[in-house]
Amino acid sequence: MSIVSKIKYPIKDEMKLFEKKFKQSLQSKVPLLDRIMHYIIKRKGKQMRPMFVFLTSQLFGEVNDKSYRAASLIELLHTATLVHDDVVDEANLRRGFFSVNALWKNKIAVLVGDFLLSKGLLLSVENEDYDLLKIVSSAVKDMSEGELLQIEKARKLDIEESVYFDIIRKKTAVLISSCCACGASSMKQSEEMIKKLYLFGEKVGIAFQIKDDLFDYTQSSFIGKPTGIDIREQKMTLPLIYTLNNVDKKTKNGIINTVKNDHKNVKKVSDLIELVKNTGGLKYASEIMKNYQKEALTILSEFPDSNAKNSLELLVDYVINRKK
Repeated sequence: MSIVSKIKYPIKDEMKLFEKKFKQSLQSKVPLLDRIMHYIIKRKGKQMRPMFVFLTSQLFGEVNDKSYRAASLIELLHTATLVHDDVVDEANLRRGFFSVNALWKNKIAVLVGDFLLSKGLLLSVENEDYDLLKIVSSAVKDMSEGELLQIEKARKLDIEESVYFDIIRKKTAVLISSCCACGASSMKQSEEMIKKLYLFGEKVGIAFQIKDDLFDYTQSSFIGKPTGIDIREQKMTLPLIYTLNNVDKKTKNGIINTVKNDHKNVKKVSDLIELVKNTGGLKYASEIMKNYQKEALTILSEFPDSNAKNSLELLVDYVINRKK
């Protein structure tokens, strides 16, 4: 049994039923939209976010109808942001498939993202799930702010560690936080408990993003060498920020020049990757990632033992040990 299958085991029935409910939530009377929704469903990923919703729900008992709506709401929001991100990033591929904007152009992709967002909002309003709507609306705001902050800082390259963590907390961690908070809220838990699981999700989300940062400097199983995509896209990640803060002024200026002006130069990007490795940037980022993992597991340790808790522990470990 694969690690993902082990994680899903306590919620395998819930995930099957969720897939049916999620498909229903995407139905439209517009044939073009129906075709695109079918395409989106066909290329879905591991569905980690619904897994977080169901497993956190199960910490408190049997999953209920509201838990399914919470998972659908999160997945609708997540799918909408992916569609919009591909437009913003001018990306033609997503998980090895053509992106919506590559097949149907930007105008349709933006409208599809809007449709997905509106479906999520309606799902909450029609069922009066205002607590879930509040959590998710706050997440949308944070994700937009995080994306814009990253774009602004990429232009100036003046990013400090504190700003980096603010960006990834808003861009990446907030969605996993929302999954965990929605899971608890769907089970009518106290505000204090919802905040505790929100914090758990935030720690996991930050560790998840640092792991993604590290992939840029480690061998890709597909091409056999580091990708350097973040450098080419002028994204300031934790290993690079650490290196900038721990080299002399001349080397620092050289790094900034590479990221600003030579980020398309394969040789210079490769040299920069080696420099980051040699100055301990990867080791530092890896240690920070493991600290966030430990903090997440400490929060989880406060809950009684259960199959859901075991799966969440496996999921936290999977986040930092995954290969892609």
